[in-house]
Amino acid sequence: MTNPRFIMIGGFLGAGKTTTVSRLAKSFQDEGKRVVIVTNDQATDLVDTNILRSQGFDVGEVAGSCFCCNFDELTNTVERLGTNQRPDVILAEPVGSCTDLVATVIRPLQDVYQQPFEIAPYGVIVKPSHGARILRKESKGGFSPQAEYIFRKQIEEADFVIVNRIDELTNEVIEELVSLIDQQFPNRPVVRMSAKTGQGFEAFREFLDQKGEFGRRLMDVDYDVYAQGEAELGWLNSQLTLSSQKEFQLDQFLMNILRELQYEFAILSAETAHLKAIGMWEGYYAVANVISSDTEPQLSLQSNCETKSANIVVNARVAIDPDVLAEMVRKVVDRQAIDMELIAEIDTLQSFRPGRPVPTHRILNNR
Repeated sequence: MTNPRFIMIGGFLGAGKTTTVSRLAKSFQDEGKRVVIVTNDQATDLVDTNILRSQGFDVGEVAGSCFCCNFDELTNTVERLGTNQRPDVILAEPVGSCTDLVATVIRPLQDVYQQPFEIAPYGVIVKPSHGARILRKESKGGFSPQAEYIFRKQIEEADFVIVNRIDELTNEVIEELVSLIDQQFPNRPVVRMSAKTGQGFEAFREFLDQKGEFGRRLMDVDYDVYAQGEAELGWLNSQLTLSSQKEFQLDQFLMNILRELQYEFAILSAETAHLKAIGMWEGYYAVANVISSDTEPQLSLQSNCETKSANIVVNARVAIDPDVLAEMVRKVVDRQAIDMELIAEIDTLQSFRPGRPVPTHRILNNR
């Protein structure tokens, strides 16, 4: 019996990790493998978890802190998912603002955790919208140097890099991104892929299926800069319930709130790292997202549903004070509810800045 294969897919907020994990899980399931997924967030009410569960996957969530700062909960979650049947593949999706994951997650899995795993190459997805600006070293990359530091450190520790969303890019932009990565991070193989369409997915799988010693790129990390970069973002997770006397379009509500929120953020020059929402009603699901301040909101999953009630989850990661972010979300939800003649009740709302990362383990020597 082979050991479970542990695959962690990193990348900045909005890079496309959840879409990639979903396509990967389906690919392994088609091969007859049992797959479990572990998602991660600084708080509960995660859109990604709901998306993956809506697709029928077996998903556990590590909430309240990142994998590195809650290593025991990561391993406990993996064990719970394997209670009835041992998984063949474990897919892990870390928080998009985290780095130093080789030293704080992969190496502890090898040296501290007593259950043997087969570690796959660690792939990091580059988000083109912010990545191009940061890698070009433009003065207005969208975030502070501290947040850009996290982005660069994510690439530095990767075994290979994935340029995602190539279906949305010209060949010139794709080749420029690949060239910039090669210049600034030599010896990092680069895969060109669209997790959405599947273009380049076979090459991605070929990298992941390699056998050998991976997750070995240990690096120096300035945790003061790292903490400042994470704290730049206001985080918001919220659940709300919609109801109405007459049917309304679920897709329209999601797109309306995201468009208005993006407009409000622009007024305050607040850079959007990721903004996403999922709407759910009796087996119908709609997902909408915004991945940067200069990209339009997209309805990535249409429900084509008209209903009198729905549950909504909203996640926002924006360079703005979290209290301002919370008040903005409340006002936008209320305005859209009035416009569409709905009753909107906010069931939970958490807004905060992430605290300083304090890893459970940090191993800086290779065996």
